Amino acid sequence: MTTPRRTPAPPRERILTAAMEMIADRGLEKLTMAALGRELGMSSGHLLYYFRSKDELLLQTLEWSEGRLGAERGRLLARTGTARERLDAYVDLYVPDGHRDPHWTLWLEVWNRSQNADDEARDRQAAIEGAWHRDLVALLAEGVSRGEFRPVDPDRFAARLRALLDGFSIHVAIGLRGTDRPQILGHVREFLNETLLADV
Repeated sequence: MTTPRRTPAPPRERILTAAMEMIADRGLEKLTMAALGRELGMSSGHLLYYFRSKDELLLQTLEWSEGRLGAERGRLLARTGTARERLDAYVDLYVPDGHRDPHWTLWLEVWNRSQNADDEARDRQAAIEGAWHRDLVALLAEGVSRGEFRPVDPDRFAARLRALLDGFSIHVAIGLRGTDRPQILGHVREFLNETLLADV
């Protein structure tokens, strides 16, 4: 009697890529363990063996996506140019591409589910937020030291700027009328001109 051959599980990155593609193509509401399993030729039970729950799948997908964004952010911030030019690049990367941006759709869902998340999941979310914050603080401190920016407290200014970016980004991601990406980027540029640029 021959033993049936088991299909090996696809690599973790293939699963996370497929999850992100499903969010982009069909929306988060269509991303179920069963649908993802069909996409990958796996059972939903097999996926649950690796991810334990849909919450864990979403958080790991977000961490994977953030890892890619973090690498891109690192390249942008390492470029030559003024601190303001690199700050504009940071803002451009932060703000969603438009309504139903898959990364922001995922972020909003993970935030929503975090109300019932355990401490370990909350720590992982905080680590994602912390990476964006640290990079922004370092960039602001550099701009202040070069005299490009007013002598603001980089940590406090970064916290306020990121709150502004989060609020505007949610408006873009959910498609709130009158708050498309170009308008939001214009608001942020105006805010930075008024509050951050050093007087010349």
